[in-house]
Amino acid sequence: MTSPDPEPVRVAALMREVDSGVRSRLRRRFVERGVRAYEDEEVFESVRSLLQHAADGRDLDILLLPELLSDEVEWSLEPNLAFSSHRRLFGKMVLFAKRRLILPLTRWLFEYSQTNFMRQQHLNRILLACIEELAVENARLRRDVTALLNKK
Repeated sequence: MTSPDPEPVRVAALMREVDSGVRSRLRRRFVERGVRAYEDEEVFESVRSLLQHAADGRDLDILLLPELLSDEVEWSLEPNLAFSSHRRLFGKMVLFAKRRLILPLTRWLFEYSQTNFMRQQHLNRILLACIEELAVENARLRRDVTALLNKK
């Protein structure tokens, strides 16, 4: 005797319910800590959605603000270990000392800092994406308001 095929498990509705519960608890926690703007569930959801889209929903390498900056070095965090010397006579000896003596002693600090620089660079890109999302939303709202005013 064979048993009938089990009914497929549908998790989409369950996941939406879990996600909604998590968002609701998060909103309540912010309200309890004094963020009165989030008492309005619609405001909270709008802010959460915008930030979520900026963090996850777009390519962080394609942003307008970095394109508008004259030099990528201004906003990009890139630590490097390039050594140079302005000394003509003793320059090679100074560089040798820096590379062979000082660098091994400080390499752990550089590696620790590099991890933090990477985290900061990622956060900077997310913040730039948030600013751009807000600018896009503001431009759309201005367009809509102008269109409404022109209809009157």
